[in-house]
Amino acid sequence: MKIAPFKYCFIILLVSTIFFSCKKVINLDLGNVSGELVIEGNVTNQPGLQKVILSRNVPFTNPNVYPAVTGAVVSVSDDLGNQYRLTENPAGTYSKSNFTGIPSRTYSLSVATGGTTYTATSQMPDDVKLDSITDKNDIFNTSKNRRVITIHFQDPGDELNQYRFVMFVNGVQVKSIFAFDDEFINGKYVDLDLEQTDIDIYPNDTVKVEMECIDKPMYTYWYTLAQQQANNPGGQVAPANPPTNISPTTLGYFSAHTTQSLTLIVR
Repeated sequence: MKIAPFKYCFIILLVSTIFFSCKKVINLDLGNVSGELVIEGNVTNQPGLQKVILSRNVPFTNPNVYPAVTGAVVSVSDDLGNQYRLTENPAGTYSKSNFTGIPSRTYSLSVATGGTTYTATSQMPDDVKLDSITDKNDIFNTSKNRRVITIHFQDPGDELNQYRFVMFVNGVQVKSIFAFDDEFINGKYVDLDLEQTDIDIYPNDTVKVEMECIDKPMYTYWYTLAQQQANNPGGQVAPANPPTNISPTTLGYFSAHTTQSLTLIVR
């Protein structure tokens, strides 16, 4: 699932307080370095194209124009020895068709560009089913008839799980990132409000929610970005680089995850 490259996008993590009443703190050093390589790599359990997008970041105050990195050698392999060479089309986007990720398998990324080879690994977790999504009145804006989206699913009790949710309203992705683990909900049935503030939701709107089951490094990555925006809601300071699973260190991530989505016409 691609997210707008790294100016970074504005991010808010607003989820039910039963999950985040007490949460870990990750300290960040803020900066405004530009021209660094950005790797956005995803392998999912859905048939179709698996993509890796390469670009260069720009200063935080610049427009959202991210130069593509072309001519790289990009491949993905799994822990059974299968290797997949990705081809470039369009510029900066490297993809492979007829390649579907498998839960519990570990995938490795290799990106050779500018005389350096970058590598990363990610293990795809088992899939957890998203049961349903519903809407309800926003208790803070009842007079305007605004709605809040709630997701419903059963968290497995025999394993540790980490999740990321992505929401679209009438085809537009909201800026909030929703990422959490099951520290407080392990083995429970979950009813979770996805609170976000940048796009109001009203009756007859179309809302799509994508659910990703992610590994621990990816949870740390997305959670750190969310915490950063929560600590700097005005966006006046350039975002820091979150902990990445890419070596040598550069901007971005490589994520092997399951994904599924449900769509709702708001009542």
